[in-house]
Amino acid sequence: MKIYYYPIILLIAGLLYSYWFGYTPVLVSVAYFIASIASYALYAKDKKAARRGAWRVQENTLQLTALLGGWPGALIAQQRLRHKTQKVSFRVVFAVTFLLNIGLLAWLHTAKASETLRYYSDKAGDWAVAQFGVNLGTAIVQELTAFHRPR
Repeated sequence: MKIYYYPIILLIAGLLYSYWFGYTPVLVSVAYFIASIASYALYAKDKKAARRGAWRVQENTLQLTALLGGWPGALIAQQRLRHKTQKVSFRVVFAVTFLLNIGLLAWLHTAKASETLRYYSDKAGDWAVAQFGVNLGTAIVQELTAFHRPR
C-alpha cells in the first residue's frame, strides 16, 4: 500500500471513532466524502486544462477544497494524476491546509466544540422540519445531523 493512503485510512478510522462515540454526526463524514470528490474533480479538470493549454483552476480553489475537507481526494488526485506534485510552494500550502483541517477535526472533540456542534446540528434538523414539514428529505437531514448515542 502506498504511504499517501495512510493519512486517509487514519481519517476514516478517526471519523468512525468520532461518530461511534458521539463526538460528531455522520454529516461530518459525508462532508469529507463530498469535498474529496469535488477536490479530485477539480484536480482532474486542472490537469486536463494544463495539457490543453486552456483555462486552469486557480490554486487557491484547489487549496480551499483541501482545507474544507477535500484533502483526501486532493491527495489521491495528486498521486494518481501526477498533478501538483512538483511545485514546492503548492505542496507547502497543501500541507498547512491538511494540518489546519486535522486540527479543526481534533478541536471538534473538545467539550465546548462538541456542545456547539450538537446545538447547531439540532437547529439544522429543526429548521428542515419547520421549512419543509416531516417528509423523507427532512428525515434524512435529521439522520445526518443526529449524534450516535453510545451505550
